[in-house]
Amino acid sequence: MIKRRKTRQIKVGGVKIGGAAPISVQSMTTTDTSDVRATIAQIRSLEKAGCEIVRVAIKDLEDAFAVKSIKRQAKLPIVCDIHFDHRLALACIASGADKIRLNPGNIRRKEDVVAVVKAAKKAGIPIRIGVNSGSAGSSAPGQLVKAALGHVKILESLDFRDIIISLKSSDVVSTVEAYRKMAQVCCYPLHLGVTAAGPHESGIVKSAIGIGALLLDGIGDTLRVSLTSDPVEEVGAGKRILSSLRLRSFGPEIISCPTCGRCQVDLIDVVNRVERGLKTKKAVTVAVMGCEVNGPGEAREADIGIAAGRGSGALFIKGRIVRRVKEKDFVKELIREAGKI
Repeated sequence: MIKRRKTRQIKVGGVKIGGAAPISVQSMTTTDTSDVRATIAQIRSLEKAGCEIVRVAIKDLEDAFAVKSIKRQAKLPIVCDIHFDHRLALACIASGADKIRLNPGNIRRKEDVVAVVKAAKKAGIPIRIGVNSGSAGSSAPGQLVKAALGHVKILESLDFRDIIISLKSSDVVSTVEAYRKMAQVCCYPLHLGVTAAGPHESGIVKSAIGIGALLLDGIGDTLRVSLTSDPVEEVGAGKRILSSLRLRSFGPEIISCPTCGRCQVDLIDVVNRVERGLKTKKAVTVAVMGCEVNGPGEAREADIGIAAGRGSGALFIKGRIVRRVKEKDFVKELIREAGKI
């Protein structure tokens, strides 16, 4: 069992981060924030996918003023992503933002940071100190940590401790090392991610390795999987990472084999149909195995499963075979049994 690092707990809207709170899944809209209708439509898609916190890009005052309308319509907490101009942060706070992200790499003047901190403190909202290798000028773990701690000291000097920290690089090893260093020197919750991870497939691989390594260390309180893809895909990937480590459960989990020459059914089709057909929200583990040689044994911990043979397969529950099922009934029987559990 993973023993999570103890941290302070902060709130982003109605979502708790840190302490004993569940590790939350975040994403970011790709719309023009000032286009309220399009932004709200995307936020609702993210919410439906299971996103728990959403970030919007603030490029100018028009975006900042749009936050007020977005807040009236959105159910998810809204985080405003600020770069270069601290006045945008002040405008977003006035518009009702639930959290502000500041980048130490491009908001350097102490007096600007102080102004934002005072406004956030008055509004009762947290700040994420979001360091990335691009704006910090280096992916060296020590440099990322140093940049973050410089801003932490400013916030602490103003008696502000509703802080979240991220230290992202596109280099997986640097990212992991930076978070490990930061975890040793502070008790603030950490927002995990590998920045600019790339297109869908390679981005998921890099994110799963980097985020997964840290979660296994007990490090991390919220996460975003950064993909050059539909942000809904980021949410799905984040949920799968947490589920695979049994840190969260988001409903059914399918265990299926990669198939080999022993498989005598179209297992890929069966798995896809089972995945589409499982409507239960329960944490049910369903195994779909391509043969009877290792099927029940390899998926012994599954709640239910099928080990396929020629024209039929063995239906098993918790590793124990209970009856045979015809191939044409595989999907129907698995979905029906899953609904019983």
